[in-house]
Amino acid sequence: MSGTIRFESVSVGDALPPLVKPPISRLQLALFAGTSGDHNPIHVDDEAAKVGGLPGVIAHGMLNMAFLGQLLTGWVPPNRLRAFSNRFAAMAYPGDVITLTGTVTAKKEEAGEKRVELEIFASNQKGDKLLVGAATVALD
Repeated sequence: MSGTIRFESVSVGDALPPLVKPPISRLQLALFAGTSGDHNPIHVDDEAAKVGGLPGVIAHGMLNMAFLGQLLTGWVPPNRLRAFSNRFAAMAYPGDVITLTGTVTAKKEEAGEKRVELEIFASNQKGDKLLVGAATVALD
C-alpha cells in the first residue's frame, strides 16, 4: 500500500509485491504511440517491423519502463522516488504478459532521509528479463 511502508519494517532481500500486467495489445501500442509521441512504425505495423529485421511488431521499451514506474509508485507515493533507471535487455511483443518485480538491495541514510535501494525487473511470461533497473526511494 502506498505511503505505509516504514524504513524499519524493510530488510535487504525483501521483495516488492509483483505487478502483473494484462497481455500487451495492439490497441495499447497504438495508444502509447500517440501518448508518447513515438510513432515508429515497428510498434504498430508488422510489415515495417519485418523490413527492419524483426519478426513483427514490438512493444515500446518505454512502455515497459512505465510499467516499472507503476510498480514503484504502487509501493510508495511518487514524491518518495529519488532515482529510477533501467537498461533495455530484450523486446516485448503483442500478447506478452509483463511481470514487474523488485528486491531491496540496500538501506541507508542520505541527505537527511532514510532510503532504500531496489533492483527492479520487467520480465515476460517465459521469464526473459526485458528491462533490468534500479531505483532509490525515501521512506519514513
